[in-house]
Amino acid sequence: MGLWDKLRGELIDIIEWIDGDGDGDVLVHRFERYGNEIKYGAKLVVREGQAAVFINEGALADVFEPGTYTLETKNLPILATLKGWKYGFESPFKAEVYFVKTKRMTDLKWGTKNPIMLRDAEFGPLRLRAFGTYVAKVKDPATFIREVVGTDGSFTPEEITSQLRNYLVSRFADVLGESRIPALDLAANYVELGDFVREKIAPQFEGYGVELIDFLVENISLPEVVEKALDDRTKMGVIGNLNAYTQLKAADAIEKAATTEGGLGGQLMGWGVGMGLAGQMGRTMMGGQNAGAAAPPPLATPAFWVAVNGQQTGPFDMQTLAAQVQAGRLTAESLVWCQGMAEWKPASQVPALQRLFGATPPPPPPPPPAPPQG
Repeated sequence: MGLWDKLRGELIDIIEWIDGDGDGDVLVHRFERYGNEIKYGAKLVVREGQAAVFINEGALADVFEPGTYTLETKNLPILATLKGWKYGFESPFKAEVYFVKTKRMTDLKWGTKNPIMLRDAEFGPLRLRAFGTYVAKVKDPATFIREVVGTDGSFTPEEITSQLRNYLVSRFADVLGESRIPALDLAANYVELGDFVREKIAPQFEGYGVELIDFLVENISLPEVVEKALDDRTKMGVIGNLNAYTQLKAADAIEKAATTEGGLGGQLMGWGVGMGLAGQMGRTMMGGQNAGAAAPPPLATPAFWVAVNGQQTGPFDMQTLAAQVQAGRLTAESLVWCQGMAEWKPASQVPALQRLFGATPPPPPPPPPAPPQG
């Protein structure tokens, strides 16, 4: 080997980017060297999860996938055309080399800055907020460099994810309105919504050379006032009979107060006895001449439940049922039930309710026989 060949071998460059601790948030890295000169026969090392893009005087040239390359004319067809190399080259040449990460960017956040307005079939106009995560990666390094990075020597994910996030939120609002899913059923359709949004937004991402791999909806929340109303509605459904619930809570409170140390229990018990005596005295005074006799308890009237569209409503007293008959909401065919009945029956078959629909007159007597003809 001659002296020139030996010196020439020592001048061979190695072009590579080792993603170290300091470059953890870097998405695109420009390989820096003095004057951007690359020597003939230089070694290009592209690691897994990377791609190398050559730029010549602002024009996009060759793109290299993971592997090790010796930079010669045959490995640089586009750059050779731009440089006008017809028979190879031996002298150094100038070009910019950008390394692009192609591995997945995970746990990217998205969320609505302002509530999304939509019309719900059950609640009417609603304002919803939503947030979640998505996964993306650079699919086409050449397009990504051309459309997004430009000449930025150190490009971070935040510089592109903010724009992508705006697309996601905008398209999510459209999809949510188009889906017409009731607000109470949204939680059961997070996966379907995420897949639908990913399919709709993927073409816009590809325009930047980015692939949207996954889109996750983590939460869709209602306004605080609506959530409180739903909580109250759920509570009433669990409670059922409000009178029985009130009596139970009152009994619990009295029992707890009676066992409280410090005399408070005795005071509450005394207050309860006093209220009972006051009520008895009031009933006696209202009794007039019959003050010595206890007032008779009111007659108990049965309370009926009414089936409406397959749902039980009630219980209703006789006065309320009469009003429903007048309004046409309770008919003779309506199914009803009360304590003591073995099954639901039409209202017309329940003796206690028959009077609400009016008495049915008996059939008229037959006409008298005609007198005999003389």
